[in-house]
Formats: sequence, C-alpha cells, structure tokens
Amino acid sequence: MTNRQSILGIGAALVAAALIALAGSDGGSRAGDVPLFAICALLVFSIQWACFVPSWQTHTERFFDLVGSATYLTVIAIAVLASPSIGSRSLLLSSMVAVWALRLGTFLFARVLSAGQDRRFEVTKHRFAWFLMTWTLQGLWVLLTAGAALASITANDPKPFGWLGAIGSVIWAIGLIIEVVADNQKRRFRAISGNRDRFICNGLWSWSRHPNYFGEIMLWVGIAVVAFPTLSGWRYATLVSPVFVWLLLTRVSGIPMLDRTAGHRWGDDPEYRAWRDSTPMLFLRPPRKMRPPRKS
Repeated sequence: MTNRQSILGIGAALVAAALIALAGSDGGSRAGDVPLFAICALLVFSIQWACFVPSWQTHTERFFDLVGSATYLTVIAIAVLASPSIGSRSLLLSSMVAVWALRLGTFLFARVLSAGQDRRFEVTKHRFAWFLMTWTLQGLWVLLTAGAALASITANDPKPFGWLGAIGSVIWAIGLIIEVVADNQKRRFRAISGNRDRFICNGLWSWSRHPNYFGEIMLWVGIAVVAFPTLSGWRYATLVSPVFVWLLLTRVSGIPMLDRTAGHRWGDDPEYRAWRDSTPMLFLRPPRKMRPPRKS
C-alpha cells in the first residue's frame, strides 16, 4: 500500500468517525457543552494514536489487539460513569461489551505471544503511514461497533427493558457461546503438533467454515437489539454496528484474507476442496456428507 493510499484511508476513517459521532450525539447526554458520545469518540482515537507512537518506535504489533479491547472497556466505563442516569439496560449493554472485549482481547494477545508475531503486520509495521492507518482504522472499528451501545448508554430518554431487551440478550449470549466454542476448538486443534499443516473441519467447523465470525456478528446484532428502544432521530445511524461487523468480516479483512491464505495452502488438497464446497461460508448448518472431489 502506498503512502497516498494510507493517507486517504486515514482521512476516510476520520470522516466516517465524525459522521457517526454527530449521529450518536443527537439528543444524547452532555458533559458541559460537549456531547458525551462525541467525547467518547475523541477518546477512542486518542488512545489509538497514543499507543501507535511506542509501537512505531519499536516496530511491534504485539499490543495492537490488547489496546483495541482496552479502548472498548475505557469508553464504555466513561460513558456509564458520566451519564446522568443509568438503568438496567445501560448496565447490561456495558457488561455485554466488557465481557466480549475482555475475552477477545486476552485470547488474541495470548495467540500473538504464543506465535511471537502477528503475520498481518509483517510489512505494515515498518511503513509509517500504513501502520498509522491501521491504528486509525482500529479506532473506527471500536467506534462503529460500540456505537449503538454508546448511543443507548448516553441517551437522555431511558426506556423500560421490555421484550426486545430479553430477545437481544439471548441473541448476544448465543453468539458469544458460538464464538468462544469455535475459537477454543481451533486453539486445541492447532496445539496438536500433527495438525500444524492441516485445516480444521470438525466441531463447529464442520457446520461453518468461519463459525467464530458468525458468532461475532450475532452477538453485535444482540447488542443492537437491546439498544434499539432508546434510539431516536440520527442515533438510529449507530445501528450500522452489526452491518459494519458483517461487512468487515465478510468483505474486507476477515474471510477474504483467510480464504485466500487457505487456498494457497490447501487449494490442491481434495479433502479441503470437498469440505469447502459442502460447508457454508458463514451461517451454521448441520454437516452434510462431503461430496467426493471431481476428477480433473
């Protein structure tokens, strides 16, 4: 990626962040004259850029995911503490985000420590503009995904928890369980030395080629459903949260990158092709009998 492309990426991320900050601030609580949602948005990017400096100086990516999770925890905590009124919905939403962030952040950090590096950053961490863009995009990721929860927590018009809150909680819980189980199944699979050059196709991975991503999308849908009753006006724009997660994982940095890597490693393996052709990309479906590979 060129410096020009990286700079354009930073600019686009900041424009998108400014728009969602304006939308999330509509009718929300204020700290003095400044909307609380906007303060949280500024804090998100301030944390990323502050942590970028030592990461660039040492050319390390080890703390990237950990900083992302810490950012969620920080802005959610500030939103809760600074909001004038906190009800059961706000406490539940903050707990949902916190549990997810703690679990994913520690899981990814442990994985990087075990591997010694994150291969996604092999080139990036040595190119200033590209590395800065990556940290800036993480800020946008935090703001957009947590946007609905933040908008609800900072709302001035709390609503009864109601049946939507219960439905959203169940969706979130199921999504989190799927993600945790899938990640642990893959971790245990990789821990076996004989599986180093093999692909996982058992457990939830026989139901979906990316079950952890399905769980990830599902839990953010649950958070959006819980937050929905307290949103109004431009704050409805923060419901882009699960849509953004879906687009990011299925069109940008998740599934496309993993499928491309898998194709390079196992594309000539008949067993891999049979699993790929008989297993849904994302949504869970009971495993079917894999079709034998076609003869060339």
